Amino acid sequence: MLNDKLKHYNIILASGSPRRQQFLKELDIDFEIRLKDVEEIYPDHLKAEEITDFLVELKAAALTDTLSDNDILITSDTIVWHKDKALGKPTDKEDAFEMLKSLSGNTHDVITSVCIKNSSKSVTFNETTKVTFNTLTDEEINYYLENYRPYDKAGAYGIQEWIGLVAIAKIEGSYVNVVGLPVDKVYQHLVSFTK
Repeated sequence: MLNDKLKHYNIILASGSPRRQQFLKELDIDFEIRLKDVEEIYPDHLKAEEITDFLVELKAAALTDTLSDNDILITSDTIVWHKDKALGKPTDKEDAFEMLKSLSGNTHDVITSVCIKNSSKSVTFNETTKVTFNTLTDEEINYYLENYRPYDKAGAYGIQEWIGLVAIAKIEGSYVNVVGLPVDKVYQHLVSFTK
């Protein structure tokens, strides 16, 4: 259905995330992947969704000069916001362990921002989901890190993996947002973008 509305457009996903790519496939959208390395540095004063909004616009700006008139670019960024601090992807196993130890027994926000842009207009939006973890033992954290190696995930975990089954007591908001993309909002914005 959406693919029919987008038939005159070339959809570009600027993300190497297999999860985001899978979501677009499941929306039955034809798209290409276009990647450009961007140093994901943001001003220190930014908080929560201000960080992810800034980063998706930074990623979009890096590809703007490659867009033709019928291109629609989608960029996305996810962070875990916990104790007034942004948790991105862990740098190593020790960093991942510390992140999960901090999340254990607490509630955090998973924030994803998306920028949809073409040569004439741009829209940025975000979604926040509250996630509450059960208390995890060191043994459970180490088991997860050894067997799932979640080093490419914000906050060092994937809700769709083992840890999501045993550690997550409650979520408030969009599940798919925690996986990495607020798909319902992307769908709605793409529909309105083509009008």
